[in-house]
This record gives sequence, C-alpha cells and structure tokens, in this order.
Amino acid sequence: MLIDLGITLAAVVGLMALCWRYAVSIRDVSFIDAIWAYGMVFAVAVAAGLNGGLAGPADWALLALVSAWGLRLGTHLITRWRRLGRDPRYEKILGHAMKNRGDKPGMSFAKAAWWRAFGMQGPLLWGVSLPAQAGVLADNGAALPAWGLAGAALAVFGIAFESIGDAQLETFRADPASKGEVMDKGLWRYTRHPNYFGDFCAWWGIFIVGLAAGAPWWTAAGPLFLSFTLTRWSGAPLLEHSLKKRRPGYDDYIRRTSGFFPLPPKRG
Repeated sequence: MLIDLGITLAAVVGLMALCWRYAVSIRDVSFIDAIWAYGMVFAVAVAAGLNGGLAGPADWALLALVSAWGLRLGTHLITRWRRLGRDPRYEKILGHAMKNRGDKPGMSFAKAAWWRAFGMQGPLLWGVSLPAQAGVLADNGAALPAWGLAGAALAVFGIAFESIGDAQLETFRADPASKGEVMDKGLWRYTRHPNYFGDFCAWWGIFIVGLAAGAPWWTAAGPLFLSFTLTRWSGAPLLEHSLKKRRPGYDDYIRRTSGFFPLPPKRG
C-alpha cells in the first residue's frame, strides 16, 4: 500500500506541475482551488487503477462520494473563477513572496506560483484524500458494515449541505440589491460557513467508509488536517479577516451566528 500511495503522490505532483505551467502562462493561480477538489478525485481514481479496478461496495462508495464532492465543488469553483477573475487572496500571497526585501530580491512569478500554491497544495490534497485512497487500495470486496453505511450517510449529508449553501450564496450575490450586504439567510443563518461545515462532514464520513474498507487508522490525519485548515488556518480565519473589512455589518453577523457548527442564531 505504501508503494502505491507513493505512486499516487507522484501522480498528484505531476498534475500540479502541469497546472502550474498553465498558471505561469496566464500569470494567475486563482483556479487552484478548483484543482484542489478535482485533484482528490484524480488521486482516488489513480489508486483504483493501481488496485486493478473497484473490488466491491466500499470501493464504489469511496469513488462515488469523492467524485460527487470533488466534481461538484471543482466545477463550482472553476465557474466562479471564469466569471470573477483573479482571486485577491492569491494576489496578496504571491505579491508578498515576489516583494523585494532590502538587498534580497523577491521570487519570480513562476517560483512564487509553485512554492506558494501548486507545489504546496499538491501534497496537502493528497494527504487529505488518504482515507479514500487507502480504502480503495485495501478493499477486499466485502460488503459495507452498518457503521460504514453511517459514514457514507454523513458524507452525503455534508455534500448536500455544502451544495445548498453554495447555491444560496450564488443566488444572493446575483441579486443587485445584495451588493455590500451580509448573507445571513438560508443555511447562512445558522453557520457562517456552510461550505466549510459541509466539507468537514463529507471528509469525516469518507474517512469512516475508508476504515470500513480496510484503510489504516493513521489516515485520520487527512480529515484532521482539513478540520484544522478550515477552522484555524486558511479557511474561515482568512476569509473572515477580509469580510470584516469589506462588509460593514459582518461584525454583527459574527456576534449572532455560529462560526462553524450550525446553531440557532443568537438574539439581541
């Protein structure tokens, strides 16, 4: 299994290298969020190929769940990128890396794009998708136990929750009357980040299915890292720092709305 996982890692890095070459040609890395989602589907598909195909129900469940999550999210993000253009978050990250500091010159765009985006995110997306990859590689064709089915149900719930939240936000943004306003309707009334909460549920559910298929316990590192990045690193904290500056009512929204897990809004 470890050799096969090394091959999937090499395949993901190769995919990122191709995307990096394209990003350098257009001088924009903003589409990498879509590649993050598509890349996980790619990693699991490569693992299935190394295992000679899909052996049983758990394999099919893992590939179906990861594909439903990744293809939906990747298409949503690539469509948004084509409509809105460059992502200011990545413009800031790369601009900081390219900035001269005294006598020390900054990175070139190509180097910054690799070390601050594609070269870093390839191994990370591989790590997050480890439960699905290892589950596909370990599956012996046995039926999913009840707790494995519960994991699949949790993943489906997460995918649906995230999809509904994204659709509600797109409808809100398309309304001219919403310009400059804070989205606090639908699922966004109960959590400030329905999309991140959906990701959380989806990948912990996939981890449970992976365990049922035979994945080792240490693949929990994948959803653990994802949970950390969504709640403490590049997910909610980075986004909210930006929204506080751009949305005058966002501080009030923070006071009354749960930061991650859906809860009834606070009154007063």
